[in-house]
Amino acid sequence: MNEDSPHIAHLDGRPATTGDLAPLAFSGHAHFTALQIRDGRVRGLDLHLERLRSASMELFGRALPDDVVRARLRTALQDGPADMSLTATVFSTAGEFAAPDGDLTVLVRTGAPSSGPEGPLALAAVEHERFLPHVKHVGEVAKTHLLRQAVADGFDDAAFLDREGRFSEATIWNLVFWDGESVVWPEARILTGTTLGIVRRQLDALGIGQRVAPVTPADLPSLAGAAVMNSWTPGIPVHRIGSTGLPAAPQFLRTLHRAYTAEPPTAP
Repeated sequence: MNEDSPHIAHLDGRPATTGDLAPLAFSGHAHFTALQIRDGRVRGLDLHLERLRSASMELFGRALPDDVVRARLRTALQDGPADMSLTATVFSTAGEFAAPDGDLTVLVRTGAPSSGPEGPLALAAVEHERFLPHVKHVGEVAKTHLLRQAVADGFDDAAFLDREGRFSEATIWNLVFWDGESVVWPEARILTGTTLGIVRRQLDALGIGQRVAPVTPADLPSLAGAAVMNSWTPGIPVHRIGSTGLPAAPQFLRTLHRAYTAEPPTAP
């Protein structure tokens, strides 16, 4: 592969054909994990493998061995540039609307590396709960729809409120807050992101306070900062949610990035 062209698609370790990909065009029963590869390595590899394993058990009742998944990742990385984005998607050859049999298959796609937007971001606050929120599954039309609706309303993205009025997550992000002394993770039904997992365990290792608590719109004025994170980045500042402004918190952002970079990267 050309060093300037990191875009590939491999199906079970071989280049994917049009025939392989065509059935997936309208498929919505699959799950995935997204990684940022730097110097051929990734942070939190164990968390990505656990995500794929547990989601496969949830959706298919079985999972591919970790060594098979790692081999698929290595095949995609071996001829590519040192830095790239990578997505590994697991689905069943049985397809949708069928009994849960068929083989499990891994589609690995790569692209240009990303660090996300610079921010700070303004987020619309919208009522929405994802189906199977703990699974990173495909086919979520609501997230794109709500993002575009938020942009049309003058925001950069959208944050979700659950049926109890608590902030949960954002469209493709985890939310995180700062109370001036501790990192605050919203208490709600969410997808626990791999970056979130990395930051949480490294905050513990660094001795930095953190807690899980419900966060509602009424709580925002008392907070000292907010950010979003995903596989692109451990923290992009949020300066407004709905009509409520949030203060800049450079120490908070530095803390998130410090925790993330403390995680040693590994090769698949």
